[in-house]
Amino acid sequence: MPSDTTSSRDLASVERVIAAPAAAIFAVIADPSRHREIDGSGTVREATEASRQVGLGETFGMDMKMGIGYQMANTIVEFEQDRLIAWQTRPTIGLLRRFIGGRIWRYELEPVEGGTLVRETWDIRQEVRPAAVRPLRSRTVDAMTKTLDRLAAVVGAA
Repeated sequence: MPSDTTSSRDLASVERVIAAPAAAIFAVIADPSRHREIDGSGTVREATEASRQVGLGETFGMDMKMGIGYQMANTIVEFEQDRLIAWQTRPTIGLLRRFIGGRIWRYELEPVEGGTLVRETWDIRQEVRPAAVRPLRSRTVDAMTKTLDRLAAVVGAA
C-alpha cells in the first residue's frame, strides 16, 4: 500500500513495493505514451509525439485536461536507466508560464526483496508560484497513490 513519506511543504512523495523488476516498471514510466494508463489524477490525455522512451535533456509534450484542455512541455532533468527519471513541466502557452510551471515529477526505483520500491515525488521547489500550488498537496498525494496502484496493475503486480 503506498504511503506519504515526506513532510516538506514543497515536496510530497508516496512509495510502494511493486512485485516486478525495476526494468519493467521503468519501461512504462519512461514511455510518455503510457502515462495515461498509470495517471491517478485523471488529467493526462496523451503524449503529443509518437511513442518513444526518453533520456536526459530530451523533451516530450503531453495533452492534459483539468476542466479545460491544455498542453505541457516536459524536460527530462534527471535520468538513470531503470533507477531514476524526473521531468520538469511547463505550459506551452507563454502567458501561463508567468503563473504556473516548473514542478518536477520524479520516480525513483530501488530493487528490494519481493520486487521494486517505487517512490513518486511531486517537487514544487522550482514552481513559478509555489504558494499557489501548495494547497494541491493533499489531492496530489491521493493521485500519486492511485498512480502507483495503477502502475502495479499495468506491470501485472496488482
